[in-house]
Amino acid sequence: MAFYCRENELRKMNHRYEEENFECIVIYGRRRVGKTALINEFCKGKKTIYFSALKTTSTENLSALSKAVYQYEHPEAGDYPEFPSFEAVLNEIGTLGKEERLVFVIDEFPYLAESYRAISSRLQHLIDHEWQNGKMYLILCGSSMSFMQNQVLGYESPLYGRRTTQFKIEPLTYKETAVFHPELSDEENAYIYGITGGIPHYINKLAVKKGLDRALIENLFDRSSYLFEEPENLLKQELREPAVYNAIIRAVAEGASKLNEIATKVGLESGPCSKYVNVLIDLGIIKKEMPITESSTKKTIYMIEDNFFRFWYRFVPQNMSSISAGRFEKLYEKAVKSKLHDYMGLVFEKMCKEYLLHYADDLPFELSDIGQWWGTDAKTKKEVQIDVVVVPVQEANKRVTDYIIGSCKFKNEKIGMNELKRMEEYAEVFGKGENYHYVIFSLGGFTDELINASNNGDVKLISIADMYKL
Repeated sequence: MAFYCRENELRKMNHRYEEENFECIVIYGRRRVGKTALINEFCKGKKTIYFSALKTTSTENLSALSKAVYQYEHPEAGDYPEFPSFEAVLNEIGTLGKEERLVFVIDEFPYLAESYRAISSRLQHLIDHEWQNGKMYLILCGSSMSFMQNQVLGYESPLYGRRTTQFKIEPLTYKETAVFHPELSDEENAYIYGITGGIPHYINKLAVKKGLDRALIENLFDRSSYLFEEPENLLKQELREPAVYNAIIRAVAEGASKLNEIATKVGLESGPCSKYVNVLIDLGIIKKEMPITESSTKKTIYMIEDNFFRFWYRFVPQNMSSISAGRFEKLYEKAVKSKLHDYMGLVFEKMCKEYLLHYADDLPFELSDIGQWWGTDAKTKKEVQIDVVVVPVQEANKRVTDYIIGSCKFKNEKIGMNELKRMEEYAEVFGKGENYHYVIFSLGGFTDELINASNNGDVKLISIADMYKL
């Protein structure tokens, strides 16, 4: 299978490899995001002991690690003797990596740490007293975000300060996602991003070949398909009470955005519910958001951050009966396709933020923060929401006076002057700046009147073609 993107991480890993110093590389990120694919690509042509830890006993993990070492030393052997202890097998690996450059990968490191609790202390001792003077290139990889951040990178971890660099592998951006299907239109690639969330494994499993509709019907809205069972399997794999987490995600997907609303809908007290929600935040499934530039926790809302989970919970549970009966294809047009534009609204906002963060090269100032803002218009008493607000880097002892105010429209019709006027009114309600730079993103294009306003410098207009432009 082809390897896409991650060129920056690969370049940095190779640069460190060529230096021939001891390295301890920590790689982490949510499951399916492409960590193992990155490591496999890096290891090509390099002497490597690759050990993927199992969610099992320490005895079985010792056996698996012993096999990995013997396969490296004796690739033609049929039998793989077992080392008497982790200390013995790690010493053997250290000897191998003393004189020659050796990549030693421990994938799913949290599983090993769960079965053999002394592993972090053992590695710390080896790094401090032996490995740091050799040519070992150690990679510790894991999908449990909280474990990797606290038990590997955290201050209280025995491994604190031993890592030489770390990579948090994020989902692909909307533009990187399009690399998988350059033959598709920009709008179709936007849909794929909105469905898969930029997770390479999901893009491959969606397998768009004969059009997006056919791919969804066959590879997601089918009980035998991989993607149909993925959310349930992922929750079971990561969490001890998947049913509770499933209920929380579904509550948020159905519109519960405040903690007390979520707790009430699920039937939990706010305290325990908060702990469950925080676990889902650690996994990157849910996010907590406040209006940008504000710090009041009273305005905190919760949203589904992971696009794949958002899509699945938006369309699968309510159509479960017809999917189970194998007759969903007849309902697809009405149940899904007719609602995709509406679903893509929040996705398009995320795409626009990614554009400003990663791809815009003509911003009026250096970007410090980006988000959405909402509040009440004191005059009309109505709720106002601004899709995108960009905050500049604040200079010492100077008040921020410039902001970018953005509007994101995933609609087929052309956007006109009324949208610019609405943004100007919303900026007045926002009220924190003196100079506003307006930007409008649109799927369907812009009216001539709005284009004239853009030519006069009143607003910047960005089409979906501009967003995908190389």
